[in-house]
Amino acid sequence: MDYHELERYISNEMLMQHIYQPVMIKTLLQSDGHKASVENIARRFLLNDEPQLQYYKYITKVMPGRVLRGHGIVRFENDSFVLNVTDELTRGQIKDLIGLCDRKIGEYEHKYGKKSIWHSRFAGAKGVSGPLQYQVLKRAKERCELCGISKSIRALQVDHIVPRSKGGLTLLENLQALCYTCNAQKQNKDDTDFRNWPELYKVSNNDCVFCRQRPTAKIKNSLAMAFEDSYPVTEGHVLICPLRHTPSFFDLGSSEQKACFLLIQNMKEAACRKDSTVRGFNIGVNDGEDAGQTVMHCHIHLIPRRKGDVEDPRGGIRHIMPDKGIY
Repeated sequence: MDYHELERYISNEMLMQHIYQPVMIKTLLQSDGHKASVENIARRFLLNDEPQLQYYKYITKVMPGRVLRGHGIVRFENDSFVLNVTDELTRGQIKDLIGLCDRKIGEYEHKYGKKSIWHSRFAGAKGVSGPLQYQVLKRAKERCELCGISKSIRALQVDHIVPRSKGGLTLLENLQALCYTCNAQKQNKDDTDFRNWPELYKVSNNDCVFCRQRPTAKIKNSLAMAFEDSYPVTEGHVLICPLRHTPSFFDLGSSEQKACFLLIQNMKEAACRKDSTVRGFNIGVNDGEDAGQTVMHCHIHLIPRRKGDVEDPRGGIRHIMPDKGIY
C-alpha cells in the first residue's frame, strides 16, 4: 500500500463508528517503523486512563484492528499492529496523513459531540452490580438485544431500558445487553415522555379477575406476576400477566415484556424441578376476542407437556384451527 492508497482510504473509504481507526493510523504513522504495540495504541485511546486500559486493548483488537486488517491497512505481528506501507513515507506524507486523521476525528466529534462519544462508555453499567450484569449478559446469549450482533464482533454493555434519568430502576427486568454502538446511539435521549410511566404501571381494574390477583400473587416481580390457571389444561398450567391492566400483549412496553419473559423462564425451570416427567411446553397468547381471549387482561399461558398426554402431539398450537394440526 502506497501513500496515495492510504490517503484514499482515509479520505474516502473509511466508514467510522467511532474515532478509533484514524487514531490508530495516526499512532502508527508517528511510531518508529510505523509499528506500535496493542498497548501503545490502546493508551492513545485511553489517554492514560489506567482503569480502562484492558477495555481499550480489547477494543483495539476487535474494532479498528479487525476493520483495518480486513481492508489491508494493517497487519498483526507479535501482539503489535504494523501499518502496511510498501514504500517509505516522507515526513511530508506522514504529516499529510496525520492531518487527514485529525480531520476525520474532528468531523466525527463535531457530528456527535466531543463529550457524548465517550460519555456512554460505562454509563449503562454504572450502578449495576457484577452479579446483575452477569445475569443480563447471560440472558442475552452473547448478542446485542437490539441489533443482534455477537459480542465477538462488538463489545456488549448493560443498558437501562427506561433510562435512570427518566426514572428507570436498576432491576433485571429493566436491563438489557446492548453493543457499544446501539448503547451509544440510544444514550438517554429517547424522546418518549416517561414522566407518567410510574402511574401507568399502576393502572388496575377492580372488575378484572386477574387484577384482583395482584395483591396476593406470591410469584411476581416489579412489572409482572404468575399464578396457576383456574382451569388447567395440564397439571402445572400457569398464567403470566403484566401487573398493569391492559388487554393486548402488543400494548406492553419492552420492560413489561422482559418482566413476563423472566417469569416464564422461572416458571418453566420450577416445573421441571418439581416434575421430571415434564418433557416440553406450549407457550401461547390469546390476543383479542376473535383469537379466543375471554379475560381482557393480557396473559401468557405456560402449559407443561408430558409424553403421552395426548395420542399425537404433532402440530401443537396449530390445533387451534380444526384440521390444521397435522401436516
